[in-house]
Amino acid sequence: MLRDAVTMEASFSIINDVPRGLMRISMSGFFEPADITRFVTERNAAFRILKARPNDHLSLVDIRAMDIQASESVTGFQQVLADPHYRSRRIAFVVGRSLAAMQIRRAAKGRDTRYFDEVDEAEAWLFATPPEATLSCRTG
Repeated sequence: MLRDAVTMEASFSIINDVPRGLMRISMSGFFEPADITRFVTERNAAFRILKARPNDHLSLVDIRAMDIQASESVTGFQQVLADPHYRSRRIAFVVGRSLAAMQIRRAAKGRDTRYFDEVDEAEAWLFATPPEATLSCRTG
């Protein structure tokens, strides 16, 4: 696929907060299928280090710097989010005002997700008691 000069290469980071069972993910740029495969491989390795019980961890995903993705990439992320082995208990997306926000809503359809402008708001929702607390989020 040809990309214009404005599109950035895919980049991501995964940082575990083991004591709190939280996986922090930052993603930027344009993801080709090979980039998604590389992300999944590293996410799975990070999950093993997190040592959370299946489906008991929390995820905070910052995609404010993500480009609009090709439809095949959106489908790829949909499959990543649907994988029952790595499904998080709650997932918060920090989307800001990015155009990619609409795509992640489509990819995460059916999940317990919320969408935020700021990381602090997303983290507060993840750890809120009771889980239904909404703070100042945008529901999907």
